[in-house]
Amino acid sequence: MTAAAPLARAQASRPNHPIRLGGPIYVKSDDPEELALAHRKLGYRAAYCPKLSLNDSGRIRAVSEAYAKHGVVVAEVGRWVNLLDADPEKRKANLKTVTEGLALAEAVGARCCVDIAGSFHKTVWYGPDPQNLSPAFLDAAVENARKIIDAVKPGRAAFCYEMMGWSLPDGPASYLKLIKAVDRKAFAVHLDPCNVVNSPLRFYRNTDLLNECFDVLGRWIVSCHAKDLKWEVEMNVHFVEVRPGAGSMDYTTYLRRLAGLSHDTPLMLEHLPNAEEYDRARAHLFDLGKTIGVSFEA
Repeated sequence: MTAAAPLARAQASRPNHPIRLGGPIYVKSDDPEELALAHRKLGYRAAYCPKLSLNDSGRIRAVSEAYAKHGVVVAEVGRWVNLLDADPEKRKANLKTVTEGLALAEAVGARCCVDIAGSFHKTVWYGPDPQNLSPAFLDAAVENARKIIDAVKPGRAAFCYEMMGWSLPDGPASYLKLIKAVDRKAFAVHLDPCNVVNSPLRFYRNTDLLNECFDVLGRWIVSCHAKDLKWEVEMNVHFVEVRPGAGSMDYTTYLRRLAGLSHDTPLMLEHLPNAEEYDRARAHLFDLGKTIGVSFEA
């Protein structure tokens, strides 16, 4: 625990700003105005970046202006590719994809472009491999982050790696080490605490894990994911993703710590199977907020 941790937790007990919730929308339209309004209709004040081409400056401007008009923040541009692919040509193409993703985030006014650091697994782009926790992996992740940021030189968007349970960064300590190694102002944190629950200890003590994430990384967090975890009981450890409220993650602590940050940070629902599940997840978070004294942007 850092020296500032008790103060940070005390501040979190007195939430100081509403949370921007966001998530996917099920609207068949390409019109930026309709997309922005569809988010507001659901109570969302944050959004995933809609499908955009970096070369289409007119549409990028239209999306940026429509979302800003209706108070909807673009939380992230996701670029889910393997920056450490074993094939050199694929690795080169993936680096280009993510670099263009950061450029798009900068152009549209998104908080960040996010990917995982990659994997040395030969066939699964995010798969487990012993070398994913090695110094060589860390060095490669640092090099890629620097290349991406230095190519774009963003002034408002950040580049982030999402933490993973079997690849670096695999927790707050390794993420902090990565931040220091990358040494770029535009390198930040995209927080998905479920991704780092990789043991019974972290599952049982996820409140401690959440507090550690905010204590160590809070100043760098620019966007977050919202989902939950349930333990599927079988003869080995198996956690499954479920909607918030249907699992064991301490969302009271999560919401309070998020609301207690000194900066506005979107919370994005993800990985649910249909609109109905997103409705239930959204309603749960709004209800929980009322119960614990955390507000959401209306």
